[in-house]
Amino acid sequence: MTVLDTPLKPNINCQNSFHVGAQTAWEMLREEDMLTRITTSCADLDNILGGGISCKEVTEIGGVPGIGKTQLGYVFAILGFCINLELLLLLRGNKNYRIQLAVNVQIPAHYGGLGGKAIYIDTEGSFMVERAMQIAEACVKDMLEYDGLLRKDSQARQLKMQPKELLGNIFYFRICSYTEQIAMINFLEKFVSEHKDVKVVIIDSITLHFRQDFDDMALRTRVLSGMALKLMKLAKTFSLAVVLLNQVTTKYSEGSFHLSLALGDSWSHACTNRVILYWNGNERCAYIDKSPSLPSASAPYSVTAKGIRSLASNSKRLKMMQALD
Repeated sequence: MTVLDTPLKPNINCQNSFHVGAQTAWEMLREEDMLTRITTSCADLDNILGGGISCKEVTEIGGVPGIGKTQLGYVFAILGFCINLELLLLLRGNKNYRIQLAVNVQIPAHYGGLGGKAIYIDTEGSFMVERAMQIAEACVKDMLEYDGLLRKDSQARQLKMQPKELLGNIFYFRICSYTEQIAMINFLEKFVSEHKDVKVVIIDSITLHFRQDFDDMALRTRVLSGMALKLMKLAKTFSLAVVLLNQVTTKYSEGSFHLSLALGDSWSHACTNRVILYWNGNERCAYIDKSPSLPSASAPYSVTAKGIRSLASNSKRLKMMQALD
């Protein structure tokens, strides 16, 4: 029996929910208000995302090569337990700014972050540990800077976390075929149940093996739908964020070709949120293409040596430092 022939098991969670009874709309609203989020380390991008990438949801991020998809993957893998200095300084200076930006990130508890770990599933072989270390080092520097700025009148907290510890909190899996990818998705529930501090699962990318190895499109659609359902269940069950990076392809419509995310129209319904990265002249921008709770909006961002940042982060940070003096 192949991986594709594995019979579907009944959804135990759904069966249990029938026995427990219906959930009220008020309870659902309270759950949404309490959702934790992972910062992108770009205040503008966090703003249009309602505070960052939401836990309990599946978010797809797609764009052309070089736009920064993998960079975002590194950021999510590390910032599950690091700080967005720009964001916290902004919160201190503007109390009207969304409070969940400080609360929901929950990094080490005393720094406002999730304090979790990450699973990074690499299907393309594009993960660069040197780049991940670079971003981890920037995170540690940000935490030290945060202590120095906001604790002038008291002794700064002894920072125990080191960049190598951040990398040690990333579980890396290299996937070389679609059968391995399916098996990995099936294995995730068991792995996360044994590592309950995992707060984000990143797949970079969901696309590669399903574009190259499949000739039967109907079978591909069924397999992808099964994967999407399992990832949604994983996010809900363990209150973690699932981030799927996607490639782009050309699509012909209305007499011309244009770029669209890969895997077809049916796949576009597989995720809770869809974010498209694109070039606007020389600026990188992110656009919320689909979300049940967020309005369509766009925000610029930049890819720097420290990772993802706001375009004007340097000038903003200088102004915020001056405001603290």
